[in-house]
Amino acid sequence: MASLATSEEMANLNDLVGHSDQQNWEKAWEANVLPWDKLGAVQPPLQALLLSDEQVWPRVGRALVPGCGRGYDAIFIAKTLGLDTLAVDISPTAIQSAHALLASSPAVSPGRVTFREMDFFAFAVPDNELFDLIYDYTFFVAIPPSKRAAWAEQMGALIKPGGFLIALIFPMNPQTDDGPPFFTRPDHYFQVLGSNWEKVIDRVPNESEETHIGFEHMVVWKKL
Repeated sequence: MASLATSEEMANLNDLVGHSDQQNWEKAWEANVLPWDKLGAVQPPLQALLLSDEQVWPRVGRALVPGCGRGYDAIFIAKTLGLDTLAVDISPTAIQSAHALLASSPAVSPGRVTFREMDFFAFAVPDNELFDLIYDYTFFVAIPPSKRAAWAEQMGALIKPGGFLIALIFPMNPQTDDGPPFFTRPDHYFQVLGSNWEKVIDRVPNESEETHIGFEHMVVWKKL
């Protein structure tokens, strides 16, 4: 996947995170082996989507970004839609980096974005705190396939009826049935989500970063 990162970078990432222990992502952050973080800004497909009128996006309520990393996308969601946005990651170094980025982003209202070190799969909220929007970018692809059903269960439990699940599916390597770190295609999301969702957008983004062209796909579901 030289168009995404060097072979050495991807080998280093796979050595660090392995294929079983999610806590190993902290090792990648500590070692600054972050090939997914090269853009240094909000992902262009998300930016174009939320600035479009393709859907009536929620402007009041809550958003969640699991596996938020440095937090570019979470900050953009809060700033653009005005949603109180909770962004979580299991890596303490990632959360520290996100707090530093937020501190340098004065256009975001204080308290509008919250970064928290947390395991997404151990997270629960009461019915009156369900989310209006959840955004998944490089999160589903980072979890072992054995946890994908649990991912779908969590999404169903955390999003309120009428809320949106946005998945920017990346990276998809069209040349192999491999990762990194796990082989992922849009069908894998469809298989585990079940029937309680209406798919409202399903396309190859037109706004991909040059190095992402051919490696990403955008899907949006609305919770029934």
